[in-house]
Amino acid sequence: MITTLGRGLLALFLTASTLPAATLTATLPDGTEIGRIALADGAEWCVLWNHSVQGFPVQDCYQNRAGRMVLVRSHQPDFAAGLGHLPGRGRQTSDGQGGYWIEDIDEPVPGDAYVLRPGRAAVNHRIVAGDAVIPLSVRAARQRVRIALQPGDPE
Repeated sequence: MITTLGRGLLALFLTASTLPAATLTATLPDGTEIGRIALADGAEWCVLWNHSVQGFPVQDCYQNRAGRMVLVRSHQPDFAAGLGHLPGRGRQTSDGQGGYWIEDIDEPVPGDAYVLRPGRAAVNHRIVAGDAVIPLSVRAARQRVRIALQPGDPE
């Protein structure tokens, strides 16, 4: 016989164990998909690129929080053009190599999507999630690319 407490714990377990994965997609304005990555709840991915003037790598990292796209941190090796920490938006910490991390940004992305115009090959915009890579500059340099997190079963 299952008690009320037992039913509650069972419901909590089933809900937690069946949280839907989400799918990160990169698409062109005409709907052509140029990349797709399945992401479990809590999984992170980063958009990386080489700074167009200085050439060093920069990254913005996101997390799937119950199907929502949340910007969680950013790594910037220098205070070059277009980079920097805005007071009140996360906290800046040293990366130990002359650059810095902006941690704890925790900023939901409106609509769980945004548009990026990847740079030329030298800029090398790419999405990285574990071993998966979507080479945005290779597939869509100087084109509008919609990067979106879509909740639900990625299959």
